[in-house]
Amino acid sequence: MNSILRLDNITKSFPGVKALQGIHLDVAAGEVHALLGENGAGKSTLMKILSGIYQPDEGTITLNGETRAFADYHDAVAAGIGIVFQEFSLIPFLNAVENIFLGRELKKGLLLDRAAMRRSAAAIFARLKVDIDLSVPIRELSVAQQQFIEIGKALSLEARILILDEPTATLTPSEAEHLFDIMRELKTQGVAMIFISHHLDEIFEVCDRITVLRDGQYVGDTAVADTDVSRLVEMMVGRKIENSFPPKPAPRADAKAVLEVEALQIDKDGPVNAFVLREGEILGFAGLVGSGRTETALAVIGADPAHVKKVKINGREMKLADPAASLDAGIGILPESRKTEGLITDFSIRQNISINNFGKYRQARFFIDQRNEARTTAAIMKRVGVKAPTMNTQVSTLSGGNQQKVVIARWLNHHANILIFDEPTRGIDVGAKTEIYLLMRELTERGYAIIMISSELPEIVGMSDRVAVFRQGRIEAILEGEQITSNAVMTHATTASAGSIEQGVSHE
Repeated sequence: MNSILRLDNITKSFPGVKALQGIHLDVAAGEVHALLGENGAGKSTLMKILSGIYQPDEGTITLNGETRAFADYHDAVAAGIGIVFQEFSLIPFLNAVENIFLGRELKKGLLLDRAAMRRSAAAIFARLKVDIDLSVPIRELSVAQQQFIEIGKALSLEARILILDEPTATLTPSEAEHLFDIMRELKTQGVAMIFISHHLDEIFEVCDRITVLRDGQYVGDTAVADTDVSRLVEMMVGRKIENSFPPKPAPRADAKAVLEVEALQIDKDGPVNAFVLREGEILGFAGLVGSGRTETALAVIGADPAHVKKVKINGREMKLADPAASLDAGIGILPESRKTEGLITDFSIRQNISINNFGKYRQARFFIDQRNEARTTAAIMKRVGVKAPTMNTQVSTLSGGNQQKVVIARWLNHHANILIFDEPTRGIDVGAKTEIYLLMRELTERGYAIIMISSELPEIVGMSDRVAVFRQGRIEAILEGEQITSNAVMTHATTASAGSIEQGVSHE
């Protein structure tokens, strides 16, 4: 193997924590090398060492046969290592050219050579076979285009090793496939890539070899051709997971309707939908990206406007004019973007869980009963299984799975009994997914009702008691029991049925 990068015995400790111990990684030129592990396994720490952000306590980094020690990020970039973080580092008010050359602008005498920078940027995107409008601000481009600009920025620095940290987390399937085409093209140009992803199907689609970490330690490496999903999961979590999804309960004929959407029309000329959510069930919202799943949920709770809306909570007609009114009615939402919409990441776990409930903790007009707040927070953390040193730990330091649990804990603390989970396991590892699934089932056993919006077909089939399948804003079918299969969901998601059209008209 033509090794371009080798890490040997990398060890790193922080106060009270050994983050990495004896890590090995060997990457060849023109190879896509997957780095796998649960959240907290040490992937990000290892990549920060490779990119000069952290310094290892022990171990060596060998680049092109030469032992290197990177003093900082800029030193690593100068050595040909580029990293595309999951959180973009682009300036939204600047265009693609200005972002790529920020801090190292080309000049002609004392003036900026804008023409040269534009030609250089155009050449990079031509190399990537990506069409980018170089004149518009970044904020006007799609997430996928911003991702490609991050890659172009790294390549403009002549990176020969490219680190891609969860690059598909916010991409649609077609955008992800475009990214994979770019990665395949870069392979032919000899660029080595380290690919971090929680989606194991992506690993088998685009990667050549895999290194697995667990609890900060090296587990092993393997060629993609020599392994399968079951083996990788076992390497990642240290045990076999025969079935990620807990068993579904038997349907209850006496389950009462807690949420009845008798008519919902988002746009004046759009379809009219209706559905019922029952106590103790998980109702899946399935469909292709853009099918109207999330839009329907947001219109129900008043976060988005609706042309027609007739909703009942526990048999009582409700207006639900805005999310605050919906929360008062007992509806909580775990949004798709937990970091920007579900949490205040600079706040502690305690503050995030308590933020909707300060009124009940008020001891006097300007004081909070901190003892009562702490007692309640500790109990709810234990109940949902939040793993953290203390309740005062800052939420930004938690893994994705634990952040999801904090959002859930907030709504349970507010006594919401109808929960909307929008992409509940996006961006979290396989072990944490299983914990979220078990928690959801535990909640439904206690009588909570859940709407689960998910783009992952196995998740929809494995977790839902009933499934509402959306297509172009319309509920095409509601499946239950043995009707819930991958084929049935995809058939309804991609094909209009006369029955659903008639059903939609009948509610107008």
